[in-house]
Amino acid sequence: MKLNKFITGSLAVMASAVVLSSCTSEFDKWNTDHNSATEEDMTHDNMNTGAFFSQMQHNVFIVGLDKGADYQVEDMLTGGLFSGYFSNIKASYDVGSLHNAHYLMPDKWVNLPFNDTYTNLMQPWLSLKTNSDKNGTAAVTALGNVVKVFGMSRLADMYGPLPYTRFGTGINVAYDSQEDVYKAFFAELDDAIDVLTSYHEASASAKLLANFDFVFGGDVESWVKFANTLRLRLALRVAYANEALAKQEAQKSIDNSLGFLEKTALHANNAKYSYLNPIWEVTQSFGDMRMGASIDSYLNGYADPRAKVYFAEAANGGGIHGVYPGLQIRNQSDYTAKTSVANVESNAAIQWMSAAESFFLRAEAKLRWDMGASSVEELYKAGVRASFQERGVSGADAYLESNNVPATFTDNSGNGRDASALSTITPKWDNNAQTEQKLERIITQKYLAIFPDGQEAWSEYRRTGYPKLFTVDHNASNGAVNTNLQIRRLRFPASEYSNNNANVQAAVGLLGGPDNGGTKLWWDKNPKH
Repeated sequence: MKLNKFITGSLAVMASAVVLSSCTSEFDKWNTDHNSATEEDMTHDNMNTGAFFSQMQHNVFIVGLDKGADYQVEDMLTGGLFSGYFSNIKASYDVGSLHNAHYLMPDKWVNLPFNDTYTNLMQPWLSLKTNSDKNGTAAVTALGNVVKVFGMSRLADMYGPLPYTRFGTGINVAYDSQEDVYKAFFAELDDAIDVLTSYHEASASAKLLANFDFVFGGDVESWVKFANTLRLRLALRVAYANEALAKQEAQKSIDNSLGFLEKTALHANNAKYSYLNPIWEVTQSFGDMRMGASIDSYLNGYADPRAKVYFAEAANGGGIHGVYPGLQIRNQSDYTAKTSVANVESNAAIQWMSAAESFFLRAEAKLRWDMGASSVEELYKAGVRASFQERGVSGADAYLESNNVPATFTDNSGNGRDASALSTITPKWDNNAQTEQKLERIITQKYLAIFPDGQEAWSEYRRTGYPKLFTVDHNASNGAVNTNLQIRRLRFPASEYSNNNANVQAAVGLLGGPDNGGTKLWWDKNPKH
C-alpha cells in the first residue's frame, strides 16, 4: 500500500531536478516535495531505481487510479479509432462534437499523449538512469532503456520528430528527426540486449528489480526476448524508408541466441498495484466506445472464434456488431444496446505485447529478406495458433483451412451506414499468391492477434496499407487529411508552440510537410500506400 501511494504521489517530485521540454508550466507542481523521502530511504531495496522503473511501466499504457479518461484519449481515441478497432458513440465531449474521429484534432487531446509521456515516462527514466549510473548498475539502466524505447517508439509513431537524444539538457530542447530517433532506439536496444544477456548468462536464476517489475517479475531472460522482439518490430517499421538499416537490425534479432517473446507481456494487475482496466472503465463506467466497423468486417466474415473473446454480444438482439468510423453521432442511445463493447473484466491486466506478434514479424522478415530457418507459411500458421492459444479458443487448424473472406459491414443501429467489404483475403495460406497478397495475409492476422493495441495496428496500417480499413464518414480536417489515405500522424501539441516555439518550428521543417494529420512520417514511404 505504501508503494502504491508512493509511486503515484511523489516520484515526479523526486525527479524535479529534471527539466522537461514540453511542460514548463507544470514545473512548479513537479518541484513541490510533499513526502520528503530521503536519499537513504530511496537507496533501500533498490527503491531509488525500482520505484522509477515501476512508474515508467505504469505509463507506457497509462494505468492507475482514475486514469480511464486519459487512457481513452491517448489510446482509444487515437490509435484505437485510426486502426478500426473502436468507434466512439458519445455525441459530444468536452472538446465538442467534432474531434479525432473526424480528423479535427482538439488541442487538449493532442497535448495529452505528448505531455503525459514526457512527464511520467521520460522524467522517471532520467532519474532512474542518474541513480543507476551512480550505483554502477548497468543492467538496471538497460532495463530502463528497454521500457523507454518501447514507450517512446509509440510516441514517435504518433508525432514523428521528438526531443529525445538531448532530453534533460535544458528547458527548451531541440527535436531530433524521426530517423535519428529510430537510430537511437536501435543503438539503445542493441546495448540493452548485450548487457542483459551478459547479466543472464552470469546467473540464469538472478532476478532484477523483481519487486518493482509489473511485467516480467524481474525475469531477465524474458526482458531480453521482449527487447529482441521489439527490435524486430521497429526494424520492419523502417523497411520502406531505410531498407539497409531495417535488414541490419532484423538480422540481429533473428540471430539472437535467446530468441523472441514466448509469452504475452502483460502489465500485472494485482495487490501490489491494483487498477481498473481502463478499457473496462471507458466502455462500462463511461458507457463509450464500441467495436469498430473494420474489425467487425474481418471477425464476422472469418467466423473468427476470437470475436466473442474480444467483444461482448450486443445487449439488444445479440451478435457482434460494430460502429462505422467518423460518424456525427446524434443519439448515443441508437448504439448503446445494439453494438458491442470490449469483452474485458474490470481487473484484467493490460497487454503490452502479444507473443503471437513475434511469429508474424518473423514471417514478414522471411518474406522480405529470406531470414531464418522456418518458412513464411510455417511462421504465419504458428502466429495464428499462438494467438488462438493466448485467447483460450480452439479451432486454429480449421481456421487456417478457411476460405472465408471479410464480410459486408451491416449497421445494426438501424441508421443505414452499411459498407461493402474491402478485402478478399482469407485465413488460408496460399503459397502461389503474389508477395503483396502474402504480406496482406500476414498483417491482417497480426492485426487480429494484437488487439486491442490500436497504436501498433495504426502504425502497421500506415506502413503497409493493411488490413484494408473503412474510411471515415465525416472528414472535418478542411482538406488537411486525405479521406482515402486516412490520418497519418498527430500534429505537434499547442503547448510546444507556447513553451518551445523555436524548436517545434524547426521540427516542422523535419517533417517534410505541414504540421497536420495528412503529412506522412519519415518511415511512411510505402509506394503502394
